[in-house]
Amino acid sequence: MEFMKDIITGIFFFIGSMSIIIGACGLIKLPDVFSRIHAAGMIDTGGTAFFLLGMIVQSGWSLITVKLILIGVFIFFTSPVTSHVTANLARQKKIIPIGKKIGKLL
Repeated sequence: MEFMKDIITGIFFFIGSMSIIIGACGLIKLPDVFSRIHAAGMIDTGGTAFFLLGMIVQSGWSLITVKLILIGVFIFFTSPVTSHVTANLARQKKIIPIGKKIGKLL
């Protein structure tokens, strides 16, 4: 049974790692701030969720599991807020998305 928990945890950690790597590549390769917000949101939500799931599987049902779930809920609600704040700040600074004309944006 312990070996099965280790396998499942390893799978969750691998998926979380791949999500974070893909999101980091998106932060480097994407052309503007509006596109990069999507990559940063994927890193926060996807990668962290899979890491938390792996840790929940390892810890079993205990107080640690409750704390990990609370961390997941906190990240689930704060990640969209930070993306929204970043997009609003970029819009207020009149940053134009790549490929858009000024008249359509404003």
